[in-house]
Amino acid sequence: MFFVGQLLFAPSSFAIKTLDKCENSNKTTADISRCLDDVKEAVDRELQTWINNHTFNLEEKALITGRYSALKMFKRSQSNFNTFRDNDCRWQYLIVSPEKGAANAYKKCYILLSKARIKELSLIP
Repeated sequence: MFFVGQLLFAPSSFAIKTLDKCENSNKTTADISRCLDDVKEAVDRELQTWINNHTFNLEEKALITGRYSALKMFKRSQSNFNTFRDNDCRWQYLIVSPEKGAANAYKKCYILLSKARIKELSLIP
């Protein structure tokens, strides 16, 4: 579990730019959008690290036990999460559209749901 420890204490660009800092910066919509892009990218990296960690652990267990059902279900769960996140954020985009803040609404939704998934994955041993 050394890998998980590295995740918890590794510095990330997410610590530098947060969702709150982006929204409270009183900048233009384009500036906020660029800031949200940076946060989204950092959150994507962190989420992918958690996914890789769980996949690795499940693959190791499957090699020992010969049972791959948990690994398959985790991969399906992640795929379903991606679909849910995309659809949930799309309707939030569409309700704001065609206003300028529509893309930012999508990005904010994407970040919040991804952070929730990271928290969920971080609680699983």
